[in-house]
Amino acid sequence: MMFEKTEPKAATSRDGDPSATVGTSAGAPAPEAGAGIRVILADSQAIYRVGLRKVFALEDDIRVVAQAENLANLYAALQRFPTDVVVLEGQLISGTVDAIPELVRRAPGAKLIVQVVESDEMNTVELYRRGVRGVVPRSITPDLLIKCVRKIAEGETWIDNQSISWVIDAYRSQASSLTNPRVQPKLSKKEIAIIGCITRGMRNKEIAYQIGTTEQVIKNYLRKVYDKLGVSDRLELALYCLHHQLLSKYVDETAVEPAVMQRMQTPLGAKL
Repeated sequence: MMFEKTEPKAATSRDGDPSATVGTSAGAPAPEAGAGIRVILADSQAIYRVGLRKVFALEDDIRVVAQAENLANLYAALQRFPTDVVVLEGQLISGTVDAIPELVRRAPGAKLIVQVVESDEMNTVELYRRGVRGVVPRSITPDLLIKCVRKIAEGETWIDNQSISWVIDAYRSQASSLTNPRVQPKLSKKEIAIIGCITRGMRNKEIAYQIGTTEQVIKNYLRKVYDKLGVSDRLELALYCLHHQLLSKYVDETAVEPAVMQRMQTPLGAKL
């Protein structure tokens, strides 16, 4: 099963009869825009999707337009159906570093709610940093989930008091580390070379060609660099380097090849 399309609300009984859900054919039209809050349910457990669909079927302003059982199916559903909110099982993106940014890239108008079995500080902060609008427990009550969907559809962020404290502490810690020279991270020669290419506005494919490796290897290195420096994307990385004169520092402290270092000191590229 690729993904399931849910028929318009008029075709759905008030108890969310599963017979109203049918397999999507290649020529099926996309749902009409403006018909309430359009929701995609992305969950590996069919019984959980059925339960959520029954909950939302009772609400006149919320309509489930599609269901997905894995990440690939969710990508396909987002491409096919205009969506306001995605209710996403956290386990579907576990171990996939770039899942949230990729979802945001593919459907910038869709707001993400991630359901987690247990909340932990590191995972919660990272989800909000990457663009998730709400992190809720799997055990959330139906009424509270409906309220969460409505608030997020209106453009708000759904965050509890504990998560607020975690996010604030994380940003305070990041700000402190950025201004404390004693905790400056140690970067390898290859990481410095890649950072230099980023500040010149080069894309991953171009960097891979210049360094002599593959594009996937460059992505892996970039993720490590982001984690070390506490930044979330290429622009933040470039600004961090300019603010801390990172490349100039490594001219003196590392034995990076002169030709590579010369290229790295070229001013910030226009592609950022």
